[in-house]
Amino acid sequence: MRLKTSLLKEPKHKELVSCVGWTTADELYSCSDDHQIMKWNLLTSETTRVVKLPDDIYPIDLHWFPRSIGGKKQSHAESFVLTSSDGKFHLISKLGRVEKSVEAHCGAVLAGRWNYEGTALVTVGEDGQVKIWSKNGMLRSTLAQQGTPVYSVAWGPDSEKVLYTSGKHLIIKPLQPNAKILQWKAHDGLILKTDWNSVNDLILSAGEDCKYKVWDSYGRLLYSSQPHEYPITSVAWAVDGELFAVGSFHTLRLCDKTGVHNVINDAVDVLEFRDRVIKASLNYGHLVVSTSLQCYVFSTKNWNTPLIFDLKEGTVSLILQAERHFLLVDGGGLYLYSYEGRLISSPKFPGMRTDILNAQTLSLSNDTLAVKDKADEKVIYIFEALSGKPLGDGKPLSHKTEIVEIALDQKGLTSERKIAFIDKNRDLYITSVKRFGKEQKIVKIGTMVQTLAWNDTSNILCGIQDTRFTVWYYPNTVYVDKDLLPKTLHEKDASEFSKNPQIVHFVGNKVTIRRADGTLIHLNISPYPAILHEYVSSSKWEDAVRLCRFVEATATDEDQTMWACLAAMAVANKDMATAEIAYASIGEIDKVQYINSIKDLPSKESRMAHILLLSGNTQEAETLLLQTGLIYQAIQVNINLYNWDRALELAVKHKTHVDTVLAYRQKFLEDFGKKETNKRYLQYAEGLKVDWNKIKAKIEMEIAKERERAAASPAVRASVTVQQ
Repeated sequence: MRLKTSLLKEPKHKELVSCVGWTTADELYSCSDDHQIMKWNLLTSETTRVVKLPDDIYPIDLHWFPRSIGGKKQSHAESFVLTSSDGKFHLISKLGRVEKSVEAHCGAVLAGRWNYEGTALVTVGEDGQVKIWSKNGMLRSTLAQQGTPVYSVAWGPDSEKVLYTSGKHLIIKPLQPNAKILQWKAHDGLILKTDWNSVNDLILSAGEDCKYKVWDSYGRLLYSSQPHEYPITSVAWAVDGELFAVGSFHTLRLCDKTGVHNVINDAVDVLEFRDRVIKASLNYGHLVVSTSLQCYVFSTKNWNTPLIFDLKEGTVSLILQAERHFLLVDGGGLYLYSYEGRLISSPKFPGMRTDILNAQTLSLSNDTLAVKDKADEKVIYIFEALSGKPLGDGKPLSHKTEIVEIALDQKGLTSERKIAFIDKNRDLYITSVKRFGKEQKIVKIGTMVQTLAWNDTSNILCGIQDTRFTVWYYPNTVYVDKDLLPKTLHEKDASEFSKNPQIVHFVGNKVTIRRADGTLIHLNISPYPAILHEYVSSSKWEDAVRLCRFVEATATDEDQTMWACLAAMAVANKDMATAEIAYASIGEIDKVQYINSIKDLPSKESRMAHILLLSGNTQEAETLLLQTGLIYQAIQVNINLYNWDRALELAVKHKTHVDTVLAYRQKFLEDFGKKETNKRYLQYAEGLKVDWNKIKAKIEMEIAKERERAAASPAVRASVTVQQ
């Protein structure tokens, strides 16, 4: 990727150009010491003078009011703030009318920035003050006051913090009084410019030490450039946070967020576009390209005849692709299109801000769209892709801690769709998106996770946690048999990726990782787990067993992993014969014995309940038994698990087998040489003599009744998926 530059033979400004600002992807305003404000149109190459300012106004900084919040256009959206050397800032309309001039600082106003909601303006000046103003230019507060000029300022992504320069230091100060201030030495010379991106939460700084640097929001250095020949005088992020520009004397550089200067790829086919290319994405056999006016959809099988349709806005900030459709994100909203160019849906939620969405906070699969909320970062909104309506009961997914990255799995049934996410503590969680209406089971499967990605063809998850590259070959194991989860993982040392690596792609059995210095590293993982997923999804259990035996025969490190994955997959799909083989192959003899005991149970409902118990789903197992009238079996499940209070509660509520519960409780205490102290058990044991012969007869009668009922329902019995 390179910058395309052009220089007019006759300059439009007569003096130094001090500041510029984009209104759209194709329209730019510039201000100069010649007191003129010019408008540049990149589509028509026209340049027009908007207004000539009074001779005593020398512009220093320009910033446009936010265009839209939550898809709604703001009343001030057609205006900008201009700071000047006379200590004033000026609110100016798009047509050039000066709406208001405000005395702001002693000496020049060196920078002014609107916050992301358009509710406040921050200015800094030569007098060392940082001031907060209302959108109408009324002073709200003086946030900071120091003895040296403040050359640059930026808002934090949540508009609750302000970043400003102080000599060689950068300072982050919250708006709340008495809140903790973060300050660090950033350069060896005076810092001239800084910028803070709302999408990736990264900070840029540039200084007289001739370097530019990238920081995270905690002040940790992520990248430092080599010293240039001249001081770096300007830096600015692209809105989507993927690229930034660096300016110095006779130098302009375009860098990606890791600080890399240039990425050049050889191309076999040259694709020509009428307008400037804004965004492009290549995946699932299609190349989607957004220009300033249109969207082009190419099939990789035919580059000659793209499908073309007009865009509502020309400022596409993100393209996400799934196998069946793709998503365009612009300043106005989210738009889901088929690869034939048909608009499928346009999901919305209250207060939605599309300007801060990126690939980490937005995820798309064939049937589902997930969006992290910016207003409440503990919340994820889940939508049906085809209708654009909220999934289930409409309630979003809520977590206990702020979420930083989300990802939907790509394959399988809609009812089994899973979402993985990393929270602020860098813990990795997984949950089903379809479990709305009851409490969602959100389960932690990893710690210190920096980045993650789902495979494009099977539901295999990979991530980098701490110093290890980890692959979860079957993440659903945590819902089936969580004790098996460690055996379904593949891990390798990740120290070669250095700090802050990012997973770029996980396609087939190849993982692409970008290191902090921009280097791309390709890793190959075993192809066998993906083949196993394919066999299981097609119910080819015999083929799955043969594959695991083949891997075992090749004496690779993956044999135990494959058997563990197959065991979990078989239990999840209720194929207990395959589960028995797989558990036996990894030495889980207790599980094999339990599966054999399940086979001997008299009814489908009992077998289903005990399969749920094997998966650790005690509550679901009890509910199933109670709903089908198998009261004794529900009581016995709780006795077996030593849930004594619940066992007695069920017996008393249903007026059956109270003596059975008391008998087992008494035997349990005798085995451990203890006396009864539970008041409820003491109450029901008064005057009751335990008769084991009577209890055994009642139990045998319950089992006989269950067998009779199962025998009387041949249709039900024939539909049992548990193989015997």
